[in-house]
Order: sequence, then structure tokens, then C-alpha cells
Amino acid sequence: MVTEIARAKINLTLDILGVRADGYHEVSMIMQTIGLADELELKKTSGGIKLKMNAVEIVGGENIPTDEKNLACRAAIEFQKFCGKNFGVEISLTKKIPAAAGLAGGSTDAAAVIRGMNRLYETNLSDSELCEIGGRVGSDVPFCIIGGTCLAEGRGEILTRLASLKKFSVVLAKPHGEISTAWSYKTYDENPAKIHPPNKKIIEQFERGEYDAAFKNFSNVLESVALKKIPAIADLKSKMFAAGAKVALMSGSGPTVFALTDGVTAKKIYASVENSGAQIFVTEIF
Repeated sequence: MVTEIARAKINLTLDILGVRADGYHEVSMIMQTIGLADELELKKTSGGIKLKMNAVEIVGGENIPTDEKNLACRAAIEFQKFCGKNFGVEISLTKKIPAAAGLAGGSTDAAAVIRGMNRLYETNLSDSELCEIGGRVGSDVPFCIIGGTCLAEGRGEILTRLASLKKFSVVLAKPHGEISTAWSYKTYDENPAKIHPPNKKIIEQFERGEYDAAFKNFSNVLESVALKKIPAIADLKSKMFAAGAKVALMSGSGPTVFALTDGVTAKKIYASVENSGAQIFVTEIF
């Protein structure tokens, strides 16, 4: 048996550069691993794939599928195909990352399964091979395999490691409602953003440790799209800034809003949104 920790991610920036010939969107995103995490145990079996899930800690956990629609199962299938062997596995998954939140909850579980099966069956695949498998499951999976601070390009699978971010505290607030990633991108295409995050400039500011300057440049082009469905996103951001957040921004296609700050101010930010009806989590950069 092996255990894996599947950590969530936030998008410090998210930019869309256009639609590719293969139908995917060309993106440029600065992504960051955070401490909030699901937990997995993987055991060898004689064949096949079985997923057992405990999702009582998250709202709507009862709606998460446990069949091949779950990315953890799909990751195991793709791992078997890549290796050309029927590596049987029983996956026990404890969910702590909210679903459909813009935090890569499904993608990070898939990444953990790929890493875990590599250890469980001692296949000794390289990181690039693990990422190749992950890319077949979803665009965010390669980043979740690598983790840390990265620039993600292409459809999200082309990764460049960046200077590690300072260990800021992170407050997450997921308002009620879900946003389809497909709907977000389609709606964005109908009215593209005029202002885009200056990723190159932000990366240079990270390298010089100029975090406050970098924070002012953070943006997510899908945020304006998400506001059409969930106006509470703007209210959460406003409350977080008022409580002292260094930056407050929607992650991914939403609707979760994150704030970066120091440990003391994190308590004030938590208090500012705890009665908003959103699911609130306090964690840190990892």
C-alpha cells in the first residue's frame, strides 16, 4: 500500500490567448500549489480499478461520481494503457478539497493516482512520462504532478518552474453555485478581455522578491465571466481586501476566491467572510 497527498492549486494569473486548431484554448497561467489537500491510499489488486470515497467533509460530496467519470479512475486507466499492463488498484480517497471550485480537486486526485501507481508497481517512470499520462486525463493534471510554482502554457500542460513563492497564508472562500469550465471558456470567447495579466513582468518581480508589486498585476480573465453567474465573487473579494488581503482573486474558472496575506491578517480575513454563506478554508502556500 502507498499513500499520496493530493494538494489543491490556485491560479495567481489566468490568461487566454486564443482557440487552438485542436479546439482547446491556448492559455498562459501562473499556478501555485497550496496546503489544502485530499488524501489517497492505493493498494494492489489482481486486476481492475476500484474507487472508495469519503467526501463527508465537503459540501456536495455525495454528488461526486466513483466510476470512470471520476478523474482518479481515469488516471488509473491511462496509467494501465501507458504501461500496457492490467495493474489492479483499489483507491481509497478522502476528499477535503471542494468540488467544482477552480482548485483542481479532480485533477490533483488524478495526479496522486499516477504518482501512487508509479510507486506501488515500481515502474520507475520519469516525471515527463507521468506528465504525459496526466495530460491524457486533463490539462491541469501535469501541473498537479509537478506542483510548486509554475508557468503553464499550451493547453496547460507545458510547464516552466518558477522561483518558489514566499509562504503566504491563503484564505479560500467558495460561494454557493458551480460554474462549468466549458461554459466559462465559451462565454469568454464571445467577449474576450481587453486587459491581460503581464505574466513575464510578474515572473521577473517574483525573482526579485517584489511581491507587493507583483500582486497588483495578478488577474484572471475568466473572473468577469464568472461574475455573470455568481455575483457573490465580487462581494467576497471586496470583504477580503477590506480586511487586509494583499491580493484577492478568483481561481481557475471559479467560483472560489482566494486571498494571500500573513498569518495574523488571515484571521481577520476569515472573520470577514465566515458569515457569507461560502465554504471557508485557511491554508498556506506549499
